[in-house]
Amino acid sequence: MGKSNKSFWMTPQGLVVLLFISFPTYFLFIEHREHIFQFLPYLILLLCPLMHIFMHGGHGHHHSTDHDSSHDSFKEETNKNEAYRDGYIEGLKAGREERTDKENDNAR
Repeated sequence: MGKSNKSFWMTPQGLVVLLFISFPTYFLFIEHREHIFQFLPYLILLLCPLMHIFMHGGHGHHHSTDHDSSHDSFKEETNKNEAYRDGYIEGLKAGREERTDKENDNAR
């Protein structure tokens, strides 16, 4: 049988960790709400660089040693994805219509 790719958070140990994190967090918000709210803008600003660092995993920067592999160009990828291509064309048409509407309004 194959090994399951189950997330840590869905294992029994992960659920226990979530409980141990959630209880103090709940009481922190209930008992010390004023202290948290005064630092909330700084916490949001702190999240920006952290999200920037940790969320770049999905940008396709995989550290592959095979540099000679053939990659499809952007145009080829777009042509393969019909929904993307259709949405792009629809957006272009809507933009052109909006531009002509503004030009007609300005001509009056």
